[in-house]
Amino acid sequence: MSNHIDPERQQFDAFKELPRDKPIMMLNLLRFREKAAYENGRGATGAEAYAAYVEESSSIFRRVGGEIIWRGKPELMVIGPKDKHWDMIFVAQYPTANAFLKMVTDPEYRIAVKHRQAAVADSRLIRTTDTTDGAGFSS
Repeated sequence: MSNHIDPERQQFDAFKELPRDKPIMMLNLLRFREKAAYENGRGATGAEAYAAYVEESSSIFRRVGGEIIWRGKPELMVIGPKDKHWDMIFVAQYPTANAFLKMVTDPEYRIAVKHRQAAVADSRLIRTTDTTDGAGFSS
């Protein structure tokens, strides 16, 4: 079973096939490791390793036009597996999918992402787009 830390090649290729010139929002669900899993054995908690990721990647995120538009503190899984929990949930907005791709391929980002990989025990990253539907729950 995958812990969904990095995108699989097939998923990343599918991402690149979608329109790249429109704004996207990325829903992030994160569960941290109790102890970060650095290859060099560096001592840190998962939350501390994720904080290092944020510290090193924030300038790149902002440079491509990224913005956190919502963040929340998970309290209870009302619908879903009782044993599944998330430590952090947020929505990041990018001016275009190309901006996201520019960020994840940036050489500085590729160095910073080692902290995210060490920090995360499980995650979901879901690409979304705005809809222009009316009020209510219509699709």
